[in-house]
Amino acid sequence: MSADSSPGAPRRMRLTGLHHVTAICRDLDATTAFYRDTLGLALVSEGVNDDDPGTRHFWFGDAEGTPGTLVTFLEYPQIEEGVTGAGSIHHLAFTVDSAEEQVAWRDYLRERGVECSEVLDRGAFRSLYVRDPDGHIVEIATRGPGF
Repeated sequence: MSADSSPGAPRRMRLTGLHHVTAICRDLDATTAFYRDTLGLALVSEGVNDDDPGTRHFWFGDAEGTPGTLVTFLEYPQIEEGVTGAGSIHHLAFTVDSAEEQVAWRDYLRERGVECSEVLDRGAFRSLYVRDPDGHIVEIATRGPGF
C-alpha cells in the first residue's frame, strides 16, 4: 500500500460532484416532451453517442448545461424492457426550494394528466414521485438539512 492510500493519509485525487446521469429510452421525442416540455429542463444538446454513432443522444439540464444538472438519454427503440435490481438505477431525483413549490409541482403534473404520488414526508426532506415515458422513477424532493 502506498503512502497516499494508507488510512488517514490525504488523498491526491477526489471526486468533486456528479456530472451527469445517463439512461436509456425508446423514444427521444416522448422523452423530450416529458423532460423539456413537462419538467422544464433545457434540451442542452441533441446529437449521437460518441461510442455508438448510430444512436441518438440528448442531454437535458439547466440552460447552461452545468455539470450536476445533467441527465442524458440514449435512444434504443427496440430494446427489451429493463429489469430492476442490482446493476440498475432505482430513480433520479431533482430538488425544489420549498414544500410549497413541491405541492405546486404535484398540482401542475396532475392538471396535465401526469400521474404522480402524494407528497411523502421522508423525515429530512419531502418527496414526490412520477414516472417518465419509459417508466424511470423521477423524484422531486425538497432540500433537506445538510443535503
